[in-house]
Amino acid sequence: MSETVPEAERTVEFRGVPLGQIETARSRHMWTRSAVHVAEDGDLVVTGTWDGTVTARDVDSLEARWSVDHPDHAVGIASLEGDGDETDGDETDETIIVAGRGETGTIAAYDAGTGDRRWRYDTADDVGEAVKDTVFYLPYVVALETGTDADGNERLYAAARRYERDGETRRWHSTVYAFDADGSVRWTYETDASPIALDLDAAGERLAVGYNRCMGEHDTGLVVLEAGSGDLEWTWDPGTDGDRRVGDVSVDGDSIAVSSHGDKRGYLLGPGGAERWHVDLAVETEIDSETLYAYPNHAYASDGRVAFVTGNTYAVESRETESRHPNEHRVAAFDADGDLVWDDEVRGFVHGLAATGGRLVAPCAQNFRVRDPDTHAVRWFDLESGAGGYERLAGNATAAAVDSGTVAAVEEPVEYHDEGETRGEYALRVGSLE
Repeated sequence: MSETVPEAERTVEFRGVPLGQIETARSRHMWTRSAVHVAEDGDLVVTGTWDGTVTARDVDSLEARWSVDHPDHAVGIASLEGDGDETDGDETDETIIVAGRGETGTIAAYDAGTGDRRWRYDTADDVGEAVKDTVFYLPYVVALETGTDADGNERLYAAARRYERDGETRRWHSTVYAFDADGSVRWTYETDASPIALDLDAAGERLAVGYNRCMGEHDTGLVVLEAGSGDLEWTWDPGTDGDRRVGDVSVDGDSIAVSSHGDKRGYLLGPGGAERWHVDLAVETEIDSETLYAYPNHAYASDGRVAFVTGNTYAVESRETESRHPNEHRVAAFDADGDLVWDDEVRGFVHGLAATGGRLVAPCAQNFRVRDPDTHAVRWFDLESGAGGYERLAGNATAAAVDSGTVAAVEEPVEYHDEGETRGEYALRVGSLE
């Protein structure tokens, strides 16, 4: 990696509103418990909390416009420009889509203005019900993606999965969906692998699906589907041993950026999966007689630039180590030829990268090996230059969204096991990057 870009001064003052109570996080990372989304060209912010409460707030006042109870933990939010009713004459009325993790694994659509539920779909009907009463076994809608097809129709794409284990036998059940705006299922694509990410090309013609855990008949990390029909176009895989494959996918024109959990590299692929280039991100490295690595968890490609974000350090022989991989918790951007343009620290674990156009927003939680509260922050970067800024939070930043200059993040309280002090609160934080 190159010399890092110095961390910018804070340039945004975040406003906040409490989100109620939540179990305090510890040194280790918690499962995804919160979601946030910015809609209506930056004028509406929607939060989803661990208990299923979904609340829409006007950005300027942060006063609630509406609040509803989603059937599951609300773990993902997206929006459609229309409501799917071609006869009502209202082409600008947005629909808020909420993804759930719980008994039903529900995807539900709510009117952006009123919160009235427009439709509901329970993915547990396809992936099956939990066989054990723990979070990891629950049906889980892991990704949502929205876009417009070649005919101008709004579409929603979603990926749901369920895990089960019987002794040494582990299984995944998963379904990728295409919905019309009115909730009608257009097609499904089922596998026995674990999807982790979706991305749609700008023309609405191809849907890229990243699979993280492949331990059954489905044995490929990237699947590209024809978005209108769900037909398989092509596949790609890092070709590594074990069941770990892909961490994230991002489509940019006829290219697809892929972060590989298999070999800890970043790839840029062309049509048909032809490799244009790959880069080492956090590959296995000898440090103090240990072999260390970190997973590249996020990828974002736009206008010929590609950024990758890496996560926590792990040791090959043990999950415990006192050392750190030199490229853990980093963001690195590359040009169309695969040459490094800039890189910087994100310092803490990034649950989910938010991006729009040429801007990246990273909600940074704790670095559980170092346990430094200064890592708790929302950080943003310009994809072209690496310039940006940050706003530190007392607690963990665990979700973020950005649109039209409005940035929103969810803060969760944390108590490190060796401190006994609770830092931060469960709250929504909102600011403007303009």
